[in-house]
Amino acid sequence: MFKEFRAFIARGNVLDLAVGVIIGGAFATITKSLTDDVLLPVIGWLFGGTDFSRFFIRLGPIPAGYQGSLADYAALKAAGVPLIGYGAFVTAIVNFLILAFIIFLIVRAANRMIATVEPEAPAEAAPPAEAPEVTLLREIRDTLKATGS
Repeated sequence: MFKEFRAFIARGNVLDLAVGVIIGGAFATITKSLTDDVLLPVIGWLFGGTDFSRFFIRLGPIPAGYQGSLADYAALKAAGVPLIGYGAFVTAIVNFLILAFIIFLIVRAANRMIATVEPEAPAEAAPPAEAPEVTLLREIRDTLKATGS
């Protein structure tokens, strides 16, 4: 069983998948930072200082002992207030779109690179040459037909 497990792990696909997951996780962190720390502040500044994390709808009552701000989504959520955080959802959508676009660019570049590396197939392949025995048998047949035998 250990040998089978080692053979499974040693396969290139498993190792490639592991590397892809690790790099994908790191890349998602970079994308989240790009969205949260660069893009959304610029978008907020363009729209008059809007902070997307402040967009939420409160669905339930605030606990009696709550001392925080009523506009603080994270504090209200931590206090157990039911909320719909559509600002956080907008941020998640922006993160997804950035990741999807970058993955599209990577796949597009890889496809172009593969297309240039693969040899082009000939437009029309020549028919395979006949074996000498087949040619000889056809000549004999044609001769027999011509002589009427």
